[in-house]
Amino acid sequence: MKPLLLSCLLLLSPVAMAGSQTITSPAAIPGDDARPTVFLAGSIEMGRAGDWQRQVQQALADEDVLLLNPRRADWNPAWRAEADEPEFRRQVEWELAALERADIVLMYFAPGTQSPVTLLEFGLYARSGKLLVAAPAGFWRKGNLDITGDRYGVPRHDDLPALIAAVKRRLAAQRAR
Repeated sequence: MKPLLLSCLLLLSPVAMAGSQTITSPAAIPGDDARPTVFLAGSIEMGRAGDWQRQVQQALADEDVLLLNPRRADWNPAWRAEADEPEFRRQVEWELAALERADIVLMYFAPGTQSPVTLLEFGLYARSGKLLVAAPAGFWRKGNLDITGDRYGVPRHDDLPALIAAVKRRLAAQRAR
């Protein structure tokens, strides 16, 4: 009986619960979760960009963090990118809420993509102090990101592994406060 009780207590302890959780659009974003929150902004482009979000999720699996991922498995390219399209509106509103909720906005611009929505989000959050960005060589507007990032102090990294390492450092610094 005692080993069972001990097992139950371990399951409820913060150490046993440590780890990441991913919320994917359009699921509800918890408002009462005290863990640091990371929004996974970046290239998707109807699947032209690889699923780099999965790499981030795997790399942060042992962190005590809430990940907000806008990449939807059920995305329908037939949905019009118009405000009166219900699912399109739902997606955009989810992303805006997730950006506002996030403590860190990890932003990855994949080479060979244009990522206009992520560029918009970069502009919205350049002065926020939340952004950590990677725009490797081959991203079509890397120069714009570099110049704007220099002006507003946005940390930028050369590739996805360096960006992930920067997120881990930021999370550790937040925990140390």
